[in-house]
Amino acid sequence: MVGALLTILTLSVLQLGLVLHIRNTVLDAAAEGARYGALADNTLDDGAARTRDLISTAIGAGYARDVTVTLEDYLGHPAAAVTVRTPLPLVGLVGIDGGLEVTGHAALENAD
Repeated sequence: MVGALLTILTLSVLQLGLVLHIRNTVLDAAAEGARYGALADNTLDDGAARTRDLISTAIGAGYARDVTVTLEDYLGHPAAAVTVRTPLPLVGLVGIDGGLEVTGHAALENAD
């Protein structure tokens, strides 16, 4: 009985580590995509493509399906915002589709 409890506890900790790894990877890709799209010589679509590419390379293409980029006012400055909605893994990589949403922001660069 103790062995079963320790096994469940170990698998739960491993699953939590996987969830945090996916969240941090997707958040970093969203922030990098926002920075890339906010550059003066790039467009917002370039930022979305960069985000999809980073997520597909690090985790898999299934996690890069829902990426949106918008222009918004962030902390009083014009900014690019990349929002990624991705599955939240509950058992292995299987989980709730769209259960995890992260947003990365970057101030727009002007080439005036």
